[in-house]
Amino acid sequence: MDFPDFTQLMVDLEKQELEAPNGGASPQVYEQLLAIYLYNHDLCNAKYLWKRTPAQIKSSNPELSHIWTIGQFMWKKDYPAIYRSLNSVTWSDTVADIMLKVQESVQNRAVELISQAYSSIRLETVCAMTGLSAETCSKACLEKQWQIEADTQIVHPIRSNAESAGQTNSEDQLYKLTDFVSFLEN
Repeated sequence: MDFPDFTQLMVDLEKQELEAPNGGASPQVYEQLLAIYLYNHDLCNAKYLWKRTPAQIKSSNPELSHIWTIGQFMWKKDYPAIYRSLNSVTWSDTVADIMLKVQESVQNRAVELISQAYSSIRLETVCAMTGLSAETCSKACLEKQWQIEADTQIVHPIRSNAESAGQTNSEDQLYKLTDFVSFLEN
């Protein structure tokens, strides 16, 4: 199943949920919608969807529970548990493609976080945050032109030019802060 436009699919699924007879849509609607919310990293809507999903559908559909378990790990930013949960289930055709995209999305967010937040980080931690094996992770780091110290296995992420372009140095920040405080006092 190929979902070229998750936004439109999400709108359609939300409409199906709202228009469902007896207030409960099919389990597949809840599964896909919950998976799309996770893909979009819209954890608030994922949580609200889980809360309003009828108890009978939750209890009779283990795949829906597995998707929500991943959402809970995303809330906690427990990357190793997210990947374990994603890979511990053989997803049905209904959500397999979306869950693959969820995994890619989580990996991309982790790489962005590492790039923005760390000047050095252990390779083991990068592996845990990306769900990649040490060998694959090392190759990916080198492709991003991140330096890896061979003896200590410390990775030095390098921000891309697009990421650094939006950065200001501390003197510029101090000037802006001073200017703003001066504006507020006058």
